Amino acid sequence: MCRGLVFVVASIFVAIIGIGYTYFYSFENGDNLLSFDSERLKKDLNKNLYGQHIVSEVVLKSVSKFMTDPNPNKPLVLSFHGTTGVGKNHVAKIIARNIYEKGEQSKHFITFISEHHFPHKSKVDIYSEKLKNWIRGNVSSFSRTMFVFDEMDKMNPRLIETIKPFLDYTLHVDGVSYRNASFIFLRIGEPCSNRINILYKTDQQSMISSLYICSNAGGDVINKITLDWWREGQNRENLQMNSKGMETQIFQNIFNDESSGFWRSHLIDHHLIDHFIPFLPLEMRHVRQCVLAEMANLNMAVDCYPELADTVARDIPYFPSKEKIYSVKGCKSVRQKLMLYTDL
Repeated sequence: MCRGLVFVVASIFVAIIGIGYTYFYSFENGDNLLSFDSERLKKDLNKNLYGQHIVSEVVLKSVSKFMTDPNPNKPLVLSFHGTTGVGKNHVAKIIARNIYEKGEQSKHFITFISEHHFPHKSKVDIYSEKLKNWIRGNVSSFSRTMFVFDEMDKMNPRLIETIKPFLDYTLHVDGVSYRNASFIFLRIGEPCSNRINILYKTDQQSMISSLYICSNAGGDVINKITLDWWREGQNRENLQMNSKGMETQIFQNIFNDESSGFWRSHLIDHHLIDHFIPFLPLEMRHVRQCVLAEMANLNMAVDCYPELADTVARDIPYFPSKEKIYSVKGCKSVRQKLMLYTDL
C-alpha cells in the first residue's frame, strides 16, 4: 500500500514538473504556433515530398481543416502506413514545421519510439502510467501539442489502449480537453522474407498462407495494390485511397494481425483513427528526386555531377526481381550511397 502511495505521489510530481517546464519553455523561448497557412503547407508538400500524391492530398485536407476548425469534436488522429524510406517520418516533420515556429525542434512536437521509450514488456504498467502523465502534462499546458508514435507495429497493444481516452469524442478527460491535440502513428512495415512471394505467386492458397506468416500486412497490401495498378497499365497518379478498397484493406489487416500493435485495438473498432494513409512504394524517378534533394543539402552543384543522380538511383535495389519497379528501401540510405561517388 505504501509503495502504491509513493508511486502515485511520484507520478503526480512528475506531471506537475512536466507542465511547469513546458509552460516555461513555450513562453520564455518563443516556442509558439505559427499562423496556419494551408497554401504554405501545400507548397511544402509539393516541393519536398516525392511520389506520394495520396499522402499530399489527404494530409493537406485533414490538417488544414483541423487547424482552422475553431471547435473540433476530437483530436486529429492519422495513421501512416508503408515500407521503410517512403516518407512517413518526413511528412510528420513537414506538418510540424507548418504548425510550430521551431518546427520539428519544438517541444510541442513529441516523438515516442517504441523500442526506445518502451523496451521492456514486463514494465508495460509503468510505461502506461508514464505515457498518460506525459500526454496529460503537455496538453494541459499547450493544447496544440502533436504526438508522434514511431514503430507502432512494435508497440505493446496494452500500451496503445492507454491512449484511447485521449483520442475519443469526450469533451474532457480528468478536466483536460484533448480536442486540439494531434496524434500520428507510424507503422514501418519492413519487408519480410516472403514479401516477394506474397506479391507474385499466382496460387491463391499460397498467397493467403504467406500473408498469414508475414507480420507487415499493411505494407504488403499497399505494395500489392500499387503493383497490380502498374501491371494493369494504370497511371500511378490516378491511384486513390479507395482504389481497390486500399484503406479498408489496411485497417482490416492490421486489426486482425496478432503481431500488430493494433491487433483487436479499440482505436480501430471505435473508429478513433481519422485516416489510414498509404505511402506508396517509390519508383526510380522518385529516388532520383531524393538524390537531387540530398545533393542540394550538401551544396553539390548538379552541373558538376551531371550523371550522379542517375547513377546513385540505379544503385538502389528494386523489386520485383524481374521488373525492378520499386525501391526496396525507398529513399533510405540515399545519402550513404551518394557518399560512395564523391570525395566529400
